[in-house]
Amino acid sequence: MRTAVWAVVLAGSAVLCPAAPKPADWVPVRWPWTDGAALDLLTGTPVNCLLLENYTPEFAAAAAARGIVTLAVIDPKGGADSVRKALAAKVTGVAMEGDFPDAAAAAVRQAAGSAPVVEITTRNHMPLGSPEPILATFQGVWPGVAVQENGSTRAGPSGSAWIDTNTGFIRAVRAWGDAAVWVANRPPEHTVIPAARYLQAIADAAASGARWVVAFDAGFAVRLHKRDADATSDWHRMTQLLAYFEAHPEWRSMREFGQLAIVQDPEKGGLLSGGILDMIAVKHTPVRAIPRQHLTPDSLSGATMAVDVDADSLTSEQKDVLKGFARSGGMVLTGPPGWKDARPDGNRITLDEKELARLNDIWHDVNSMVGRRNLGVRLFNVSSMLSNVLTTPDGKTVVLHLVNYSDYPVENVTVHYMGKFRTATLLTPEGSEKKLEIYPTEDGGGVDLDKVAVFATVRLEQ
Repeated sequence: MRTAVWAVVLAGSAVLCPAAPKPADWVPVRWPWTDGAALDLLTGTPVNCLLLENYTPEFAAAAAARGIVTLAVIDPKGGADSVRKALAAKVTGVAMEGDFPDAAAAAVRQAAGSAPVVEITTRNHMPLGSPEPILATFQGVWPGVAVQENGSTRAGPSGSAWIDTNTGFIRAVRAWGDAAVWVANRPPEHTVIPAARYLQAIADAAASGARWVVAFDAGFAVRLHKRDADATSDWHRMTQLLAYFEAHPEWRSMREFGQLAIVQDPEKGGLLSGGILDMIAVKHTPVRAIPRQHLTPDSLSGATMAVDVDADSLTSEQKDVLKGFARSGGMVLTGPPGWKDARPDGNRITLDEKELARLNDIWHDVNSMVGRRNLGVRLFNVSSMLSNVLTTPDGKTVVLHLVNYSDYPVENVTVHYMGKFRTATLLTPEGSEKKLEIYPTEDGGGVDLDKVAVFATVRLEQ
């Protein structure tokens, strides 16, 4: 049913709107206004998809005239009647947000007909491996450096500052296929969100190839609608960051780089934040997720180490793949005896205290196995940052993304990378490109960055 609906929509997208972008290119924002004048805020930005809880035929027409996709947000209580009302107002399609029973979801899709339907659901109900062009969830952590009640920075098992992030979850989902991934969590209620937090939410998702569905806190929405100078300036910074990622669609098609592979069932621990992928990311060790369902000798190509998180979940054929990897010289680390990878349950998307304590056992073994080796890239002076390393299939271009989760710029960042590259370029959302001086290191080369505000990219080319 889902495949048929989307096939009709994609084949007839030119009928919906001559300038309408395809779903993989939708850049979404939750839009709280229904006046056409508010659309002027989108001029010159990459935003081309609006999620609407309120709408009018006039607004839908004004958005369509600009080539902007409009999705009416439908909750489980609204059902098919809400879909028919929305389509009568000439919106492009609908976004089912919530935990819909199967029968209710089917009724919504039937009422939508050939109109696009995006399902924004719980993490454990995301249809991984399906042909859906967009996988979306409303469950996400709000990114940032975790702070305890006494104001001190919380540390994780790695000893580094613990960072709340959705990156491990995103990497696990994206390892399944090529669908666009949306993280559609909203700002915490009754909270004023500083501009830096919005930027971190955008960057946290985009660094791993996903999109955060931009959502404003109530106060910011009021100020932006009034064209308050500070709010308008913050909105410009947000859209500038969005434009930075949309200007480089090739990054979403590059594969995760690194010699360490995590074999995990994304339908279990891969859907939780704060798990083994995030723990390794805090140490800036390049790592790639391999769904156990996709475990083959080819999927381990280029890896020198593999961590089998939940050995009991592997089939005999999958276990043979890891045995062959070990016989060929690879190192394999298996989870502790009796370990069962945690699974999301209801609204829970992070590990509880007991699970975190048990995960320490795996973490210490991984840390011992990796040691001080350079498995692709080593970073220094980056305690408040996370990184992601991507590469082209031929390995001739490597991209290093750096996200800063602190409230202040980080200075004097050092990058040591493996291999020989002819050029190193620093790219920033502010539009600057700077050639970096490369110096030799034991494993390859190194470059130094003077400062990273919220986000920066280092591009290495042979």
